[in-house]
Amino acid sequence: MHIHHNLLPFWLLIWATHCFSSTGIEDMRSNDAVHGLYEIREEARKFVARENARNPQSEWQALDPNLKVLVPRCAVALKARWHEIWWFDTSAESKPLKRSRRVIAVECSRTVSPTQKWDVHVPVR
Repeated sequence: MHIHHNLLPFWLLIWATHCFSSTGIEDMRSNDAVHGLYEIREEARKFVARENARNPQSEWQALDPNLKVLVPRCAVALKARWHEIWWFDTSAESKPLKRSRRVIAVECSRTVSPTQKWDVHVPVR
C-alpha cells in the first residue's frame, strides 16, 4: 500500500499530461488513480435531466466542468446537488454588490486512497 501511495502523484501527473493533450472532455475518463471529468459531467447531466423532468418549465443544461480540475478516484457513487457560488463585485458607483451563480456540485464522499472528500462545480445555463 505504501508503494501505491507514493506512486499516486506520478500517475496523476501522467494522467494530467494526457488530459491536456486530449481533444475534449470525452477523452478525460476515469482510471485507477483519478476520476474523469467525463463521468463527472455525465452525473451533472443526469441530475439536470431529473430536475427538468420534475419541473417541466425548467430547461437547465449542464455544461463542461473546468478542464483543469483533477480529483482522485471516487470509491462510492457520485452524488449531485444544486449549489450557489457567491462573490462581491463593485458597482459603477463603487458600492459593493453581492452576486451569485447557480452550479451543480458533483460530490464524492470517499475517495479510493487516501480517503478524502471532494466536489466539482459544474456550470449550468
